[in-house]
Amino acid sequence: MKITKHAHACVELAEPGGGVLIDPGTFTPNAAELIARATAVLITHEHFDHVDAEALEAALSTRSDLAVWGPEAAVGRWREQYPDQVTAVRHGDRFTANGLEVSVHGEVHALIHPDLPQVANVGYLIGGSVYHPGDAYHVPRVPVPTLLVPTSGPWTKVGDAVDWVRAVKPARLVQIHEIMLSPVGQQSMARFLGPDMLGSVPLTLVPVGESLDV
Repeated sequence: MKITKHAHACVELAEPGGGVLIDPGTFTPNAAELIARATAVLITHEHFDHVDAEALEAALSTRSDLAVWGPEAAVGRWREQYPDQVTAVRHGDRFTANGLEVSVHGEVHALIHPDLPQVANVGYLIGGSVYHPGDAYHVPRVPVPTLLVPTSGPWTKVGDAVDWVRAVKPARLVQIHEIMLSPVGQQSMARFLGPDMLGSVPLTLVPVGESLDV
């Protein structure tokens, strides 16, 4: 499977015969362009940095070939108007998106602060190979060969991230959700999570726009 890293939480996953776009949000400058050429879009939760609602609605209104999945709170606004294109999902669901098998894991966004509500959040395991957690440290009860690791945000914490990675036990780590970190900060997180300090698997930092095979 090929992973293409876009800004912040947005990634494209592709293999021969299919591909999906995950979390094209407003922190991803080319989100509208990515959505415009996507066939399958997965949304982990409703926050604006994970879904560019305006761009997604525009694409749904002009392209009957576009399919979108996400928790009800994130995609429910479009389900009535586009019932054949928009599907609400929750923990335990399985489906096929543009040729790729997807399983859904988790239910709630990580806690930012007790004064802020925790919205619905799901993670996606794509093709049994790559897991995108959205904004949560949920541990899927299935093997995760490649784990996409959020490294910045108001809900993230180094110690929790280390314990989460240890619990998931992936063979490979790839950074996402990095936009609030400088290059120095990203390298620092890679050290904390990697074999030099608290982890056993190196964290791969993929520049925006570049790809790697897993």
